[in-house]
Amino acid sequence: MDEDASDVEAVRTFHERLARGEEELIPAEFVNRMIDGENLVKVWREHRGMTARDLAEKAGISVEELARIEGGEPAGHAIEAIAAALRLTVDELT
Repeated sequence: MDEDASDVEAVRTFHERLARGEEELIPAEFVNRMIDGENLVKVWREHRGMTARDLAEKAGISVEELARIEGGEPAGHAIEAIAAALRLTVDELT
């Protein structure tokens, strides 16, 4: 398969995965915030349209604990619940 055909196949595969909900597009505003080093939990929470209370409840943690995590304190065991609530992997938050 030549390079052009390979690229076409890669794009087709991506569009199929996107249609199935296995991929997502992230607006540049959020990508730039991630690149700038803003807390990933906060950026993803806002990208998902969730309030701090929404995410805390869904993750089973207090709003205060979430505020500390978004402020830069280590998430510890809560990172797994936060990732699940945001429909992400732990790796995507670290």
